[in-house]
Amino acid sequence: MVKAKLLIVEDDDGLRSQLKWGLAQSYQMFLAGDRSSAMEIFKREGPTVVTLDLGLPPRPAEVEEGFLALTEMLGHDPLCKVIVITGRDDRAHALEAIGQGAYDFLPKPVQLDELQVILRRAVHVYRLEKEHRELQQRLSRDAFEHMLGSSSRMLQVFESIRKVSSTDAPVLVMGESGTGKELTAQAIHGRGARKERPFVVINCAAIPANLLESELFGHEKGAFTGAHIQRKGRLELVQGGTLFLDEIGELPLELQVKLLRFLQEHRIERVGGREEIAVDARVIAATSTKLEQAIGEGRFREDLYYRLAVVVIPLPPLREREGDLELLARAFLQRYATEHKKKVTKFSARALRAMARHGWPGNIRELENRIQRAVIMAEGSTVSPADLELASSEDELHSRGLKAAREALEREMIQRALDRHKGNVTRAAEELGVSRPTLYELMEKLGLARIV
Repeated sequence: MVKAKLLIVEDDDGLRSQLKWGLAQSYQMFLAGDRSSAMEIFKREGPTVVTLDLGLPPRPAEVEEGFLALTEMLGHDPLCKVIVITGRDDRAHALEAIGQGAYDFLPKPVQLDELQVILRRAVHVYRLEKEHRELQQRLSRDAFEHMLGSSSRMLQVFESIRKVSSTDAPVLVMGESGTGKELTAQAIHGRGARKERPFVVINCAAIPANLLESELFGHEKGAFTGAHIQRKGRLELVQGGTLFLDEIGELPLELQVKLLRFLQEHRIERVGGREEIAVDARVIAATSTKLEQAIGEGRFREDLYYRLAVVVIPLPPLREREGDLELLARAFLQRYATEHKKKVTKFSARALRAMARHGWPGNIRELENRIQRAVIMAEGSTVSPADLELASSEDELHSRGLKAAREALEREMIQRALDRHKGNVTRAAEELGVSRPTLYELMEKLGLARIV
């Protein structure tokens, strides 16, 4: 592996030489004794990690030059890991530097073995974050309307979009609220032959039933009270493009008949009209409800279901997209930090754990909203669980008594082991280091037996 680049910013010639001697075998070394030369090297070489003495010329007894260097470096490359070197009694300035985005700090005199541990960890974190950013950029270039994901479930979705976008077949997108159904429809439209034509959205659950027919099919002048002029409906306006019908399960039965006729004949009649109008439009529908159940209850026509569901694209909830949570979280963090002009660059370890433990009932929409709020509320460069309005595991445990905390931890560990092994008690017991009977007893005591 190519050696990581390390920039030492230190005005003490002796310490600079000592660090160069001790670290040269592990890193590509660059040395600077003041802010201007440090920034010249930084912009030219793009180091992975920097050690920065806050006390730099022309006023080495003060910290202004060091903080200016920190701000300029992170402004140029937010991923760079800056390790602040401080005096033994200068902890306040070190903590301030952490708040402004420094990765870590180390007091003088510098212990080389301790610095080496911090440097190795910093390089590892840098490379992980760089991989996330490169993956995000690669997926963005794949023209999926800002849809991100590297999980196997989402790769299947992307493959379905690729295949169906080259056709005019009706598509039914199914998924929980907040999983990205409209983005999926936009991606299909944007990759197809109709991409230069209109993409029109209508939410069947948001428009009163007595107005929905006119919205879809239009009306003639005088068709009903208040119809003072002729009005074209969404289907007519989308001519040549794509109509996205969100929450199709809420469409009234009488309109289901008219929609079915359009899908069969590609012709419509306005409300109060007698003339048939030819319409060339692709229909993509979406639902967060189980249409099979609605069919059984007589709320949805079976023949319309089969017309719409020529191709079905199921969208997984966020909790089932293994590995995508952190990818999406970092993408939203970068977007809203730029939008709100905030120097928020990372999540704390506790925030990452809190996000991993959260169930995300609102899926991606909830994640996006929480991270936008966190960017606005964060005081420094790091997002905390409180900024996300999520309780960390540490907070939850400290708020309980010893017995309750122990049971909560046992329940979480057992449930995670069972999830990893798809409910296989024998394998979960092996992982946890207990016998099967003991695990069964614990599951019974903690109320987990009925879940498996």
